[in-house]
Amino acid sequence: MSKILEKSLKDALKEEKLTLGTKQVLNSIKNSKLLVLSQSVKKEMFEKIESDAKKEKIPLVNFQGTSVALGRLCGLRFRISTISFTSITDANIKTILKDTEAEIKNE
Repeated sequence: MSKILEKSLKDALKEEKLTLGTKQVLNSIKNSKLLVLSQSVKKEMFEKIESDAKKEKIPLVNFQGTSVALGRLCGLRFRISTISFTSITDANIKTILKDTEAEIKNE
């Protein structure tokens, strides 16, 4: 798992610069800078978020784990299937996207 993603998640959580939960993310997609979706997101919902993200030109990260793993990565004790960053640097976005692409190729 990308260390920069983990650090960015924890920092954004402290500063309240994240939106957690599928419905909340869908409602706030226009304010998003980066979306993270776990493998627990249902196919129809994933496609809806993916199409909205493409329209708004928002990068999307497919987290290679369940909603439980994503929740733990944030340091929370509950499941999180979808996260949107409302504030993150472009440099961090590029690094996260590059790291996740490399991970997928290595599998």
